[in-house]
Amino acid sequence: MTDIAMIEAAAARLAGHARRTPLLSSPFLDAIAGRRVLVKAECLQHTGSFKFRGAWSAVSALDPGRRARGVIAYSSGNHAQGVALAAARHGAPAVIVMPADAPRLKIENTRALGAEVVLYDRATEDRDAIGLSLSEERGLTLIRPFDEPLVIAGQGTTGLEIAAQAAEEGVTQADVLTCCGGGGLAAGIALALEAHAPGLRARPAEPEGFDDTARSLAAGAIRRNAALTGSICDAIVTPEPGQITFPILARLCGPGLAVSDEEALEAMALAFLRLKIVLEPGGAVALAAALFRPEAIAGDAVICVASGGNVDPSVFARALARFPD
Repeated sequence: MTDIAMIEAAAARLAGHARRTPLLSSPFLDAIAGRRVLVKAECLQHTGSFKFRGAWSAVSALDPGRRARGVIAYSSGNHAQGVALAAARHGAPAVIVMPADAPRLKIENTRALGAEVVLYDRATEDRDAIGLSLSEERGLTLIRPFDEPLVIAGQGTTGLEIAAQAAEEGVTQADVLTCCGGGGLAAGIALALEAHAPGLRARPAEPEGFDDTARSLAAGAIRRNAALTGSICDAIVTPEPGQITFPILARLCGPGLAVSDEEALEAMALAFLRLKIVLEPGGAVALAAALFRPEAIAGDAVICVASGGNVDPSVFARALARFPD
């Protein structure tokens, strides 16, 4: 199980390789939310998302001989790119299993980073089974996107930075909203905050209709999504919380929040207009929750993790159309 020592060790391995992303703010967003809004811009991380942290953590920790044989991952795109880049920088081959309906930009970027991409139908095929089969056939090390202690540790370095940056901003009590799929980012951040900023509480944010983590937290047991497709927030649509991540979330996180696809698109537009950053829909749900679910948040400040910015131009244009010239 991931703990704070693993997160701090991951931070040491990431030093000089990952970016310390900024904590941004805008009075215009504060006015909408009715409180101070601080946005952790992980969309500015290498490969455009926080996933690089967990990928580097896992790849860098491998025995050199095992790493040289190669790694495999499955992902809708952000973990794919993170693993592809981390493997390339370590001189290791990478195979990435991706859904055929993933954003074209993410598929092309993953290939451009040197990985072999294997496409599958997420509605009819099991990515876990495909990944496990290929890893056994080729002798590759499987790096899971969230249910992997070293990956969770890498994502937790985001929480270490939030703890330090919030203190610099004078914020000691606040909810930290995290875009949540399988829960690796939320779990890692929650562990880091427990150790370094106990007044900050992690809370998962998800798309409506795919809020398995929120429902699981409310029930005290893992609950599964009825569908695996149907949201524009593809980056965080997963079947259910992880077996490793959920106990951490259940112990440390506050109640989950859910927003509509339209609210995620509006948050994307506002992030661009007011913060000058580009978000993908799944990377904007935490900000959307801060802006459009103010009644569910307590306190004078809220911190949101803008987890990714790998968006196809057509989807970004759809978001910006909410604010025509």
